[in-house]
Amino acid sequence: MRREGSSYHVPDPRSIDKIMQSDRRNSRPATTELARLLRRNQTDAERRLWPVLRAKRFAGTKFKRQAPIGNYVVDFCSFDRRLVIELDGGQHAERAEEDQTRTDFLHSQGFTVLRFWNNDVLENLEGVVFSIEQEIE
Repeated sequence: MRREGSSYHVPDPRSIDKIMQSDRRNSRPATTELARLLRRNQTDAERRLWPVLRAKRFAGTKFKRQAPIGNYVVDFCSFDRRLVIELDGGQHAERAEEDQTRTDFLHSQGFTVLRFWNNDVLENLEGVVFSIEQEIE
């Protein structure tokens, strides 16, 4: 589903509920199914950044998109570099505590987390790419 006038693609909540409830009956973890659903419903910012990161085009670093880590699905991840890139839309301003819990978990697993606002990716892709390059070097 896509909200009119918004660049954020929202998966149907019934699909997400169905996936999360199916975890008990299915051998595939719910986070893996959720990651697949999110890959099919990228935001405009994810769609813009992914071509830069994919296929080891970015400093020879392999990234995966919508990768499950624990009970979370991160936007982009380089497992080799232990680097997570999260793109946040306006809804994240209201979810700062949840985002901090998620970031704390990822840090506990040895990941560095870079967060960018969707607007930064859409309006200043070069600056976002420069920040990621600085972290990788």
